[in-house]
Amino acid sequence: MRDVLGDLLGWWQAGETVGVGTVVDTWRSAPRPAGAAMLVGPGGTAVGSVSGGCVEGAVYAQAEKVARTGEPALQRYGVSDDDALAVGLTCGGVLDVFVEAVSQETFPELGQVAASVAAHEPVAVVTCVRGPAGRLGNRLVLWPDRTAGSLGSARLDEAVADDARGMLAAGRTATLAYGSDGERRGDELTLFVASYAPPARMVVFGAIDFAAAVARVGSFLGHRVTVCDARPVFATARRFPDADEVVVDWPHRYLQAEADAGRIDERTVLCVLTHDPKFDVPLLEVALRLPVAYVGAMGSRRTHDERLGRLREAGLTEAELARLSSPIGLDLGARTPEETAISIAAEIVAGRWGGSGERLTGGEGPVHRTAHR
Repeated sequence: MRDVLGDLLGWWQAGETVGVGTVVDTWRSAPRPAGAAMLVGPGGTAVGSVSGGCVEGAVYAQAEKVARTGEPALQRYGVSDDDALAVGLTCGGVLDVFVEAVSQETFPELGQVAASVAAHEPVAVVTCVRGPAGRLGNRLVLWPDRTAGSLGSARLDEAVADDARGMLAAGRTATLAYGSDGERRGDELTLFVASYAPPARMVVFGAIDFAAAVARVGSFLGHRVTVCDARPVFATARRFPDADEVVVDWPHRYLQAEADAGRIDERTVLCVLTHDPKFDVPLLEVALRLPVAYVGAMGSRRTHDERLGRLREAGLTEAELARLSSPIGLDLGARTPEETAISIAAEIVAGRWGGSGERLTGGEGPVHRTAHR
């Protein structure tokens, strides 16, 4: 939804009603993740995608209908022997799409949600996508410190707020099942929790030419990118135009301060490109003890072996050292900064989704995977 939020907000502010189809659950090799959305706006304008082209025609028709009638619907799409090419997923996946009419009347909190997303303030939108007619489409919006709207029961709102805030903190988007009054063992209601957490961070240490390319790719992947180096002559915004911020500080000191301030989490990726022992050893002492998604360090295999020796001398355990991706990146035969940045990004993506890094051709099993962590 994040990628179509601007269009939706514009129509909402103009008082229009928009048909919105949102992927709320997926199985097997579904092409788009939960949260992907498609809009059908005034005049039949279509924005966004729920399947990369497989079932857009069917969702478009459903969204037009729902925008007229105001009656939301949950539709499952998958491979069909009769019409796989018409309304099925030729990739073999299955997805559930919830289609609803969004307007100022049905979603009065949308302006607040959009403002929070723009300000990088965590916010989650919980929608009832399966349940009795009187509950279907009910919505609860929650922030870390407040809520708006209701799912139809105070007890249900309270139970969901507890669970959904945990999902929001982890940046997770998924469905939850409850009883009609918030019973966690019930399944009368299926609720879709769309988390709009701030972008995951990428911190690149070492203001070198490779860092500029890594920052560019990190930004393209949706990360909030920080470049950090202790040398002010190299750590300048002009040299790193794709970074959200450039920090002049000793890398280990900066990382520890960010961790202490709660600005490093399990989605953070750390790329250590300094390959200089006086910078990277103290930095990795801190990095490998943090619960982050990825720690990669640049250098030759000889540099890596020497670095491991210094880290062992510093007291790091074998389990902590095993978290280090070094030499950094996948083996793509990369040579230029841009090619190297692609190899680093590929390793980060593979780690997130549990990919093997092997070529897809000749392989077996699903192309798309469930998040590995």
